[in-house]
Amino acid sequence: MASNVSELTTYKAYLQGEWKKSSSDETIAIQSPYLRKTIGYVQAVTQGEVDEAIKAAHKAQKSWAELSLSERGAYLDKWADELVNNSEDIATAIMQEVGKGFKDAKKEVVRTADLIRYTVQEALHMHGESLKGDGFPGGDQKKIGIVERAPLGVVLAISPFNYPVNLAASKVAPALMAGNGVIFKPATQGSISGIKMIQALDKTGLPKGLLSLTTGRGSVIGDYLVEHKGIDMISFTGGSGTGRHLSKQTAMIPLVLELGGKDPALVAEDADMDVAVKSIMNGAFSYSGQRCTAIKRVLVNEKVADELVARLKSEIEKLTVGSPEEDSTIVPLIDDKSADFVQGLIDDALNKKATLVTGNKRQDNLIYPTLLDKVTEDMDVAWIEPFGPVLPVIRVKSDEEAIELANRSEFGLQASIFSQDIDRALEVARQVEAGTVQINGRTERGPDHFPFLGVKASGMGVQGIHHSLLSMSRERVTVLNLK
Repeated sequence: MASNVSELTTYKAYLQGEWKKSSSDETIAIQSPYLRKTIGYVQAVTQGEVDEAIKAAHKAQKSWAELSLSERGAYLDKWADELVNNSEDIATAIMQEVGKGFKDAKKEVVRTADLIRYTVQEALHMHGESLKGDGFPGGDQKKIGIVERAPLGVVLAISPFNYPVNLAASKVAPALMAGNGVIFKPATQGSISGIKMIQALDKTGLPKGLLSLTTGRGSVIGDYLVEHKGIDMISFTGGSGTGRHLSKQTAMIPLVLELGGKDPALVAEDADMDVAVKSIMNGAFSYSGQRCTAIKRVLVNEKVADELVARLKSEIEKLTVGSPEEDSTIVPLIDDKSADFVQGLIDDALNKKATLVTGNKRQDNLIYPTLLDKVTEDMDVAWIEPFGPVLPVIRVKSDEEAIELANRSEFGLQASIFSQDIDRALEVARQVEAGTVQINGRTERGPDHFPFLGVKASGMGVQGIHHSLLSMSRERVTVLNLK
Protein backbone atom coordinates (compact mmCIF):
# COMPACT_ATOMS: atom_id res chain seq x y z
CA MET A 1 0.00 0.00 0.00
CA ALA A 2 2.98 2.31 0.10
CA SER A 3 2.59 5.37 -2.04
CA ASN A 4 6.24 5.83 -2.98
CA VAL A 5 6.38 4.71 -6.57
CA SER A 6 10.10 4.15 -6.88
CA GLU A 7 10.34 2.85 -10.41
CA LEU A 8 7.57 3.74 -12.82
CA THR A 9 6.20 0.81 -14.79
CA THR A 10 5.43 1.11 -18.46
CA TYR A 11 2.55 -1.32 -18.90
CA LYS A 12 2.11 -3.25 -22.12
CA ALA A 13 -1.14 -3.62 -24.04
CA TYR A 14 -2.70 -7.08 -24.32
CA LEU A 15 -3.04 -7.62 -28.06
CA GLN A 16 -4.10 -10.96 -29.54
CA GLY A 17 -3.17 -12.76 -26.34
CA GLU A 18 0.33 -11.26 -26.08
CA TRP A 19 1.63 -8.49 -23.83
CA LYS A 20 3.37 -6.06 -26.16
CA LYS A 21 4.42 -2.48 -26.70
CA SER A 22 2.46 -0.51 -29.24
CA SER A 23 4.03 0.10 -32.62
CA SER A 24 3.19 3.80 -32.03
CA ASP A 25 6.17 4.00 -29.62
CA GLU A 26 3.96 6.35 -27.61
CA THR A 27 2.73 5.99 -24.06
CA ILE A 28 0.19 7.85 -21.92
CA ALA A 29 1.13 8.96 -18.41
CA ILE A 30 -1.35 7.99 -15.69
CA GLN A 31 -1.57 10.52 -12.85
CA SER A 32 -2.64 9.53 -9.34
CA PRO A 33 -5.42 11.87 -8.15
CA TYR A 34 -4.08 12.08 -4.59
CA LEU A 35 -0.33 11.58 -5.07
CA ARG A 36 -0.61 14.19 -7.84
CA LYS A 37 2.16 12.58 -9.83
CA THR A 38 2.64 10.03 -12.58
CA ILE A 39 2.37 6.44 -11.31
CA GLY A 40 2.90 4.58 -14.59
CA TYR A 41 2.55 4.63 -18.35
CA VAL A 42 0.21 2.74 -20.68
CA GLN A 43 0.47 2.13 -24.42
CA ALA A 44 -1.10 4.43 -27.00
CA VAL A 45 -2.45 1.70 -29.28
CA THR A 46 -2.80 2.43 -33.01
CA GLN A 47 -5.73 1.94 -35.40
CA GLY A 48 -3.75 -0.77 -37.20
CA GLU A 49 -3.34 -2.68 -33.95
CA VAL A 50 -7.08 -2.34 -33.33
CA ASP A 51 -7.73 -3.88 -36.79
CA GLU A 52 -5.45 -6.83 -36.01
CA ALA A 53 -6.99 -7.34 -32.54
CA ILE A 54 -10.54 -7.42 -33.92
CA LYS A 55 -9.51 -9.79 -36.72
CA ALA A 56 -7.85 -12.14 -34.21
CA ALA A 57 -10.91 -12.00 -31.90
CA HIS A 58 -13.20 -13.07 -34.76
CA LYS A 59 -10.93 -15.97 -35.58
CA ALA A 60 -10.59 -17.17 -31.97
CA GLN A 61 -14.29 -16.65 -31.24
CA LYS A 62 -15.39 -19.40 -33.62
CA SER A 63 -13.64 -22.19 -31.71
CA TRP A 64 -14.45 -20.54 -28.34
CA ALA A 65 -18.17 -20.68 -29.18
CA GLU A 66 -17.83 -24.40 -29.89
CA LEU A 67 -16.64 -25.09 -26.33
CA SER A 68 -19.31 -26.24 -23.88
CA LEU A 69 -20.61 -23.78 -21.29
CA SER A 70 -18.78 -25.75 -18.60
CA GLU A 71 -15.50 -25.49 -20.50
CA ARG A 72 -15.89 -21.73 -20.95
CA GLY A 73 -16.95 -21.43 -17.32
CA ALA A 74 -13.81 -23.21 -16.11
CA TYR A 75 -11.65 -20.37 -17.50
CA LEU A 76 -13.84 -17.77 -15.81
CA ASP A 77 -13.85 -19.57 -12.45
CA LYS A 78 -10.03 -19.67 -12.60
CA TRP A 79 -10.08 -15.92 -13.40
CA ALA A 80 -12.17 -15.26 -10.28
CA ASP A 81 -9.66 -17.26 -8.19
CA GLU A 82 -6.73 -15.31 -9.66
CA LEU A 83 -8.43 -11.99 -8.84
CA VAL A 84 -8.90 -13.02 -5.22
CA ASN A 85 -5.31 -14.30 -4.99
CA ASN A 86 -4.04 -10.95 -6.29
CA SER A 87 -6.62 -8.78 -4.55
CA GLU A 88 -4.06 -6.79 -2.49
CA ASP A 89 -2.02 -5.86 -5.56
CA ILE A 90 -5.07 -5.03 -7.69
CA ALA A 91 -6.67 -3.02 -4.86
CA THR A 92 -3.45 -1.03 -4.46
CA ALA A 93 -3.53 -0.24 -8.19
CA ILE A 94 -7.18 0.88 -7.96
CA MET A 95 -6.38 3.05 -4.92
CA GLN A 96 -3.35 4.72 -6.50
CA GLU A 97 -4.93 5.17 -9.92
CA VAL A 98 -8.45 6.36 -9.13
CA GLY A 99 -8.06 7.43 -5.50
CA LYS A 100 -10.52 4.97 -3.97
CA GLY A 101 -10.00 3.94 -0.33
CA PHE A 102 -8.00 0.70 -0.05
CA LYS A 103 -10.74 -1.19 1.82
CA ASP A 104 -13.36 -0.26 -0.78
CA ALA A 105 -10.92 -1.11 -3.59
CA LYS A 106 -10.36 -4.55 -2.09
CA LYS A 107 -14.12 -5.06 -1.69
CA GLU A 108 -14.49 -4.19 -5.38
CA VAL A 109 -12.06 -6.95 -6.39
CA VAL A 110 -13.77 -9.58 -4.21
CA ARG A 111 -17.23 -8.50 -5.41
CA THR A 112 -15.93 -8.85 -8.98
CA ALA A 113 -14.83 -12.43 -8.36
CA ASP A 114 -18.31 -13.16 -6.98
CA LEU A 115 -19.86 -11.56 -10.08
CA ILE A 116 -17.73 -13.70 -12.41
CA ARG A 117 -18.61 -16.93 -10.58
CA TYR A 118 -22.31 -16.04 -10.58
CA THR A 119 -22.12 -15.26 -14.31
CA VAL A 120 -20.85 -18.79 -14.95
CA GLN A 121 -23.65 -20.34 -12.90
CA GLU A 122 -26.33 -18.13 -14.47
CA ALA A 123 -25.21 -19.10 -17.98
CA LEU A 124 -25.26 -22.79 -17.03
CA HIS A 125 -28.85 -22.44 -15.85
CA MET A 126 -30.24 -20.52 -18.82
CA HIS A 127 -32.16 -23.02 -20.91
CA GLY A 128 -33.62 -22.73 -24.37
CA GLU A 129 -37.16 -23.78 -25.20
CA SER A 130 -39.11 -25.74 -27.77
CA LEU A 131 -42.40 -24.63 -29.30
CA LYS A 132 -45.09 -26.70 -30.97
CA GLY A 133 -46.52 -25.30 -34.21
CA ASP A 134 -50.11 -25.96 -33.21
CA GLY A 135 -49.79 -23.50 -30.35
CA PHE A 136 -50.97 -20.89 -32.87
CA PRO A 137 -54.36 -21.11 -34.67
CA GLY A 138 -53.99 -23.15 -37.84
CA GLY A 139 -50.42 -24.11 -36.96
CA ASP A 140 -49.14 -27.58 -37.74
CA GLN A 141 -48.29 -29.81 -34.78
CA LYS A 142 -45.57 -31.41 -36.91
CA LYS A 143 -43.59 -28.19 -36.72
CA ILE A 144 -41.30 -27.91 -33.71
CA GLY A 145 -39.28 -24.75 -33.07
CA ILE A 146 -36.05 -25.11 -31.09
CA VAL A 147 -34.94 -21.83 -29.54
CA GLU A 148 -31.32 -21.54 -28.35
CA ARG A 149 -28.97 -18.66 -27.59
CA ALA A 150 -26.07 -17.89 -29.93
CA PRO A 151 -23.15 -15.45 -29.49
CA LEU A 152 -23.10 -12.15 -31.38
CA GLY A 153 -19.41 -12.27 -32.41
CA VAL A 154 -17.04 -9.67 -30.99
CA VAL A 155 -18.17 -7.41 -28.14
CA LEU A 156 -16.58 -4.02 -27.43
CA ALA A 157 -16.52 -3.38 -23.67
CA ILE A 158 -15.85 0.22 -22.61
CA SER A 159 -15.58 0.81 -18.86
CA PRO A 160 -15.39 3.96 -16.67
CA PHE A 161 -12.77 5.08 -14.14
CA ASN A 162 -14.82 4.84 -10.94
CA TYR A 163 -15.18 1.03 -10.74
CA PRO A 164 -12.33 0.08 -13.08
CA VAL A 165 -12.41 -3.65 -12.26
CA ASN A 166 -16.04 -4.35 -11.36
CA LEU A 167 -17.66 -2.47 -14.23
CA ALA A 168 -15.16 -3.94 -16.69
CA ALA A 169 -15.70 -7.54 -15.56
CA SER A 170 -19.48 -7.03 -15.57
CA LYS A 171 -19.12 -6.68 -19.36
CA VAL A 172 -16.19 -9.00 -20.11
CA ALA A 173 -17.44 -12.03 -18.12
CA PRO A 174 -20.93 -12.27 -19.68
CA ALA A 175 -19.50 -11.53 -23.13
CA LEU A 176 -17.06 -14.46 -22.83
CA MET A 177 -19.59 -16.76 -21.19
CA ALA A 178 -22.05 -16.11 -24.02
CA GLY A 179 -19.36 -17.29 -26.48
CA ASN A 180 -18.10 -13.96 -27.82
CA GLY A 181 -14.66 -12.53 -28.45
CA VAL A 182 -13.93 -9.26 -26.59
CA ILE A 183 -12.15 -5.99 -27.23
CA PHE A 184 -11.77 -4.25 -23.87
CA LYS A 185 -11.17 -0.49 -23.79
CA PRO A 186 -10.75 0.75 -20.21
CA ALA A 187 -11.07 4.40 -19.27
CA THR A 188 -7.59 5.92 -19.63
CA GLN A 189 -7.70 6.71 -15.90
CA GLY A 190 -8.41 3.13 -14.90
CA SER A 191 -6.13 1.47 -17.47
CA ILE A 192 -3.60 0.15 -14.95
CA SER A 193 -6.39 -1.44 -12.88
CA GLY A 194 -7.86 -2.90 -16.09
CA ILE A 195 -4.44 -4.28 -17.10
CA LYS A 196 -4.00 -5.97 -13.68
CA MET A 197 -7.45 -7.52 -14.08
CA ILE A 198 -6.58 -8.90 -17.53
CA GLN A 199 -3.21 -10.18 -16.26
CA ALA A 200 -5.27 -12.38 -13.92
CA LEU A 201 -7.42 -13.57 -16.85
CA ASP A 202 -4.34 -14.26 -18.99
CA LYS A 203 -3.01 -16.61 -16.27
CA THR A 204 -5.96 -18.94 -16.91
CA GLY A 205 -4.58 -19.83 -20.35
CA LEU A 206 -7.46 -18.12 -22.18
CA PRO A 207 -7.19 -18.94 -25.92
CA LYS A 208 -4.90 -16.47 -27.72
CA GLY A 209 -6.59 -13.72 -29.66
CA LEU A 210 -10.00 -14.11 -28.02
CA LEU A 211 -9.57 -10.96 -25.94
CA SER A 212 -7.49 -7.84 -26.48
CA LEU A 213 -7.06 -4.87 -24.17
CA THR A 214 -6.57 -1.61 -26.07
CA THR A 215 -5.36 1.37 -24.11
CA GLY A 216 -5.04 4.61 -26.01
CA ARG A 217 -6.18 8.07 -26.79
CA GLY A 218 -9.89 8.46 -27.36
CA SER A 219 -9.16 10.85 -30.20
CA VAL A 220 -7.18 8.12 -32.02
CA ILE A 221 -9.00 4.87 -31.26
CA GLY A 222 -12.28 5.92 -29.58
CA ASP A 223 -14.54 6.50 -32.57
CA TYR A 224 -12.44 4.10 -34.63
CA LEU A 225 -13.37 1.22 -32.29
CA VAL A 226 -17.01 2.24 -32.02
CA GLU A 227 -17.54 2.53 -35.78
CA HIS A 228 -15.46 -0.52 -36.67
CA LYS A 229 -17.25 -2.98 -38.95
CA GLY A 230 -15.78 -5.88 -36.96
CA ILE A 231 -17.61 -4.93 -33.74
CA ASP A 232 -20.92 -6.77 -33.26
CA MET A 233 -22.13 -5.28 -29.96
CA ILE A 234 -21.07 -2.45 -27.64
CA SER A 235 -21.47 -2.26 -23.87
CA PHE A 236 -20.52 1.19 -22.54
CA THR A 237 -20.55 2.78 -19.10
CA GLY A 238 -19.68 6.45 -18.87
CA GLY A 239 -20.95 9.98 -19.38
CA SER A 240 -24.24 10.84 -21.08
CA GLY A 241 -22.51 13.10 -23.64
CA THR A 242 -20.31 10.24 -24.84
CA GLY A 243 -23.29 7.89 -24.73
CA ARG A 244 -25.32 10.16 -27.02
CA HIS A 245 -22.36 10.39 -29.40
CA LEU A 246 -22.04 6.59 -29.38
CA SER A 247 -25.70 6.03 -30.18
CA LYS A 248 -25.36 8.32 -33.20
CA GLN A 249 -22.14 6.67 -34.44
CA THR A 250 -23.31 3.08 -34.24
CA ALA A 251 -25.65 1.93 -36.95
CA MET A 252 -27.50 -1.37 -36.53
CA ILE A 253 -25.20 -2.50 -33.73
CA PRO A 254 -26.77 -3.71 -30.47
CA LEU A 255 -25.87 -1.17 -27.80
CA VAL A 256 -26.17 -1.16 -24.00
CA LEU A 257 -25.44 2.22 -22.41
CA GLU A 258 -25.19 2.99 -18.70
CA LEU A 259 -24.81 6.74 -18.38
CA GLY A 260 -25.10 9.55 -15.87
CA GLY A 261 -27.65 10.20 -13.16
CA LYS A 262 -29.03 12.96 -10.97
CA ASP A 263 -30.54 10.54 -8.49
CA PRO A 264 -33.00 12.23 -6.13
CA ALA A 265 -33.82 11.28 -2.54
CA LEU A 266 -37.47 12.15 -1.88
CA VAL A 267 -37.99 12.60 1.87
CA ALA A 268 -41.61 12.71 3.05
CA GLU A 269 -42.62 14.30 6.36
CA ASP A 270 -43.31 10.81 7.82
CA ALA A 271 -39.84 9.46 6.95
CA ASP A 272 -37.80 7.60 9.57
CA MET A 273 -35.12 10.27 9.94
CA ASP A 274 -32.46 7.86 11.20
CA VAL A 275 -32.86 5.74 8.06
CA ALA A 276 -33.06 8.76 5.74
CA VAL A 277 -29.96 10.47 7.17
CA LYS A 278 -27.84 7.30 7.12
CA SER A 279 -28.91 6.37 3.57
CA ILE A 280 -28.44 9.88 2.17
CA MET A 281 -24.98 10.17 3.77
CA ASN A 282 -23.83 6.84 2.29
CA GLY A 283 -25.52 7.50 -1.01
CA ALA A 284 -24.21 11.02 -1.50
CA PHE A 285 -20.69 10.97 -0.09
CA SER A 286 -19.09 7.52 -0.41
CA TYR A 287 -16.06 7.77 -2.75
CA SER A 288 -16.64 11.54 -2.83
CA GLY A 289 -19.88 11.08 -4.77
CA GLN A 290 -18.02 9.75 -7.84
CA ARG A 291 -20.72 7.17 -8.53
CA CYS A 292 -23.36 7.28 -11.26
CA THR A 293 -25.84 6.00 -8.66
CA ALA A 294 -24.91 8.52 -5.95
CA ILE A 295 -27.73 10.52 -4.36
CA LYS A 296 -27.22 13.88 -6.06
CA ARG A 297 -30.13 15.95 -4.74
CA VAL A 298 -32.55 15.84 -1.81
CA LEU A 299 -36.21 16.78 -2.33
CA VAL A 300 -37.49 17.13 1.23
CA ASN A 301 -40.90 18.10 2.58
CA GLU A 302 -40.59 21.55 4.15
CA LYS A 303 -42.15 20.30 7.43
CA VAL A 304 -39.06 18.18 8.18
CA ALA A 305 -36.45 20.07 6.13
CA ASP A 306 -34.90 21.93 9.08
CA GLU A 307 -34.45 18.71 11.04
CA LEU A 308 -33.00 16.82 8.06
CA VAL A 309 -30.56 19.62 7.15
CA ALA A 310 -29.37 19.96 10.76
CA ARG A 311 -28.78 16.22 11.04
CA LEU A 312 -27.02 16.01 7.67
CA LYS A 313 -24.77 18.93 8.66
CA SER A 314 -23.78 17.14 11.86
CA GLU A 315 -22.98 13.89 9.99
CA ILE A 316 -21.14 15.61 7.12
CA GLU A 317 -18.83 17.37 9.58
CA LYS A 318 -17.81 13.96 10.97
CA LEU A 319 -16.76 12.60 7.55
CA THR A 320 -13.08 11.72 7.15
CA VAL A 321 -11.40 13.84 4.49
CA GLY A 322 -8.00 13.14 2.96
CA SER A 323 -6.00 10.26 1.51
CA PRO A 324 -7.49 6.98 0.26
CA GLU A 325 -4.51 5.29 1.95
CA GLU A 326 -6.20 6.17 5.25
CA ASP A 327 -9.56 4.99 3.89
CA SER A 328 -10.98 8.52 4.02
CA THR A 329 -14.57 8.79 2.80
CA ILE A 330 -13.88 12.08 1.03
CA VAL A 331 -10.86 11.76 -1.24
CA PRO A 332 -9.45 13.96 -4.01
CA LEU A 333 -11.54 13.91 -7.18
CA ILE A 334 -10.20 12.09 -10.23
CA ASP A 335 -8.55 15.22 -11.68
CA ASP A 336 -8.37 19.02 -11.39
CA LYS A 337 -10.86 19.51 -14.22
CA SER A 338 -13.50 17.55 -12.29
CA ALA A 339 -12.80 19.57 -9.15
CA ASP A 340 -13.12 22.84 -11.13
CA PHE A 341 -16.47 21.64 -12.46
CA VAL A 342 -17.84 20.83 -8.99
CA GLN A 343 -16.53 24.13 -7.61
CA GLY A 344 -18.29 25.94 -10.46
CA LEU A 345 -21.62 24.35 -9.50
CA ILE A 346 -21.13 25.38 -5.84
CA ASP A 347 -20.18 28.95 -6.83
CA ASP A 348 -23.19 29.27 -9.14
CA ALA A 349 -25.58 28.14 -6.37
CA LEU A 350 -24.08 30.52 -3.80
CA ASN A 351 -24.19 33.43 -6.27
CA LYS A 352 -27.90 32.70 -6.72
CA LYS A 353 -28.48 32.81 -2.94
CA ALA A 354 -28.38 29.13 -1.92
CA THR A 355 -27.57 28.69 1.79
CA LEU A 356 -24.13 27.19 2.48
CA VAL A 357 -24.70 24.83 5.42
CA THR A 358 -21.19 23.36 5.51
CA GLY A 359 -18.22 22.83 3.19
CA ASN A 360 -17.09 24.90 0.19
CA LYS A 361 -13.46 24.35 1.05
CA ARG A 362 -10.93 23.14 -1.50
CA GLN A 363 -7.30 22.05 -1.73
CA ASP A 364 -6.22 21.28 -5.28
CA ASN A 365 -8.62 18.54 -6.45
CA LEU A 366 -9.83 17.72 -2.92
CA ILE A 367 -13.27 19.26 -2.39
CA TYR A 368 -14.60 19.12 1.16
CA PRO A 369 -18.11 17.70 1.54
CA THR A 370 -20.55 20.50 0.86
CA LEU A 371 -24.23 20.82 1.82
CA LEU A 372 -26.35 23.47 0.11
CA ASP A 373 -29.83 24.31 1.41
CA LYS A 374 -32.69 26.27 -0.17
CA VAL A 375 -31.49 25.36 -3.64
CA THR A 376 -33.87 26.63 -6.32
CA GLU A 377 -34.65 25.59 -9.88
CA ASP A 378 -32.56 28.37 -11.45
CA MET A 379 -29.33 26.89 -10.00
CA ASP A 380 -27.24 24.53 -12.13
CA VAL A 381 -26.61 22.21 -9.18
CA ALA A 382 -30.35 21.41 -9.12
CA TRP A 383 -30.07 19.69 -12.51
CA ILE A 384 -26.43 18.98 -13.47
CA GLU A 385 -24.59 15.87 -12.28
CA PRO A 386 -21.53 17.00 -10.28
CA PHE A 387 -19.70 13.66 -9.75
CA GLY A 388 -18.36 15.14 -6.54
CA PRO A 389 -19.19 15.63 -2.85
CA VAL A 390 -21.82 18.36 -3.09
CA LEU A 391 -25.42 17.78 -2.02
CA PRO A 392 -28.20 20.27 -2.85
CA VAL A 393 -31.35 20.33 -0.71
CA ILE A 394 -34.55 21.48 -2.42
CA ARG A 395 -37.55 22.08 -0.14
CA VAL A 396 -40.97 20.98 -1.40
CA LYS A 397 -44.54 21.34 -0.15
CA SER A 398 -45.92 17.97 -1.28
CA ASP A 399 -45.18 14.56 -2.79
CA GLU A 400 -46.58 15.87 -6.08
CA GLU A 401 -44.05 18.70 -6.18
CA ALA A 402 -41.20 16.29 -5.33
CA ILE A 403 -42.28 13.90 -8.12
CA GLU A 404 -42.56 16.76 -10.62
CA LEU A 405 -39.06 18.02 -9.79
CA ALA A 406 -37.61 14.49 -9.86
CA ASN A 407 -39.12 13.83 -13.28
CA ARG A 408 -38.14 17.14 -14.84
CA SER A 409 -34.52 15.97 -14.89
CA GLU A 410 -33.08 14.68 -18.16
CA PHE A 411 -31.76 11.73 -16.14
CA GLY A 412 -33.57 8.68 -14.79
CA LEU A 413 -31.12 6.18 -13.30
CA GLN A 414 -32.33 5.65 -9.73
CA ALA A 415 -34.27 7.40 -6.98
CA SER A 416 -34.75 6.89 -3.23
CA ILE A 417 -38.02 7.43 -1.39
CA PHE A 418 -38.19 7.76 2.38
CA SER A 419 -41.59 7.26 4.04
CA GLN A 420 -42.88 4.92 6.75
CA ASP A 421 -46.18 4.56 4.89
CA ILE A 422 -45.48 1.76 2.41
CA ASP A 423 -48.60 2.48 0.33
CA ARG A 424 -47.54 6.10 -0.03
CA ALA A 425 -43.96 5.10 -0.88
CA LEU A 426 -45.16 2.65 -3.55
CA GLU A 427 -47.50 5.25 -5.03
CA VAL A 428 -44.62 7.75 -5.32
CA ALA A 429 -42.30 5.02 -6.66
CA ARG A 430 -44.78 4.25 -9.46
CA GLN A 431 -44.71 7.87 -10.59
CA VAL A 432 -40.96 8.55 -10.47
CA GLU A 433 -39.25 8.08 -13.84
CA ALA A 434 -36.17 6.01 -13.01
CA GLY A 435 -34.76 2.60 -13.86
CA THR A 436 -34.77 1.59 -10.19
CA VAL A 437 -36.53 3.15 -7.20
CA GLN A 438 -35.19 2.33 -3.73
CA ILE A 439 -37.66 2.55 -0.85
CA ASN A 440 -36.03 3.49 2.47
CA GLY A 441 -32.52 2.79 1.19
CA ARG A 442 -29.72 4.50 -0.72
CA THR A 443 -29.40 4.49 -4.48
CA GLU A 444 -26.85 1.88 -5.55
CA ARG A 445 -26.08 -0.62 -8.24
CA GLY A 446 -26.64 -4.19 -7.23
CA PRO A 447 -26.84 -6.76 -5.94
CA ASP A 448 -25.25 -7.60 -9.27
CA HIS A 449 -27.97 -10.07 -10.30
CA PHE A 450 -30.72 -7.42 -10.12
CA PRO A 451 -31.62 -5.74 -13.43
CA PHE A 452 -29.78 -2.40 -13.70
CA LEU A 453 -30.96 0.23 -16.14
CA GLY A 454 -31.53 3.91 -16.75
CA VAL A 455 -34.30 5.71 -18.60
CA LYS A 456 -34.11 8.99 -20.56
CA ALA A 457 -30.49 10.28 -20.71
CA SER A 458 -29.37 7.70 -18.12
CA GLY A 459 -29.06 4.85 -20.55
CA MET A 460 -30.37 2.27 -22.93
CA GLY A 461 -30.75 -1.48 -22.47
CA VAL A 462 -30.48 -3.49 -19.28
CA GLN A 463 -27.50 -4.79 -17.34
CA GLY A 464 -27.32 -7.16 -14.36
CA ILE A 465 -25.84 -10.62 -14.88
CA HIS A 466 -28.86 -12.36 -16.47
CA HIS A 467 -29.72 -9.40 -18.67
CA SER A 468 -26.10 -8.89 -19.72
CA LEU A 469 -25.95 -12.50 -20.91
CA LEU A 470 -29.15 -11.90 -22.91
CA SER A 471 -27.88 -8.64 -24.44
CA MET A 472 -24.60 -10.27 -25.50
CA SER A 473 -26.29 -13.15 -27.28
CA ARG A 474 -29.20 -13.62 -29.64
CA GLU A 475 -31.92 -16.17 -30.15
CA ARG A 476 -31.27 -18.82 -32.77
CA VAL A 477 -34.40 -20.62 -33.98
CA THR A 478 -34.30 -23.99 -35.74
CA VAL A 479 -37.58 -25.42 -37.04
CA LEU A 480 -38.06 -29.16 -37.40
CA ASN A 481 -40.67 -30.19 -39.97
CA LEU A 482 -41.65 -33.73 -39.05
CA LYS A 483 -43.15 -36.16 -41.55
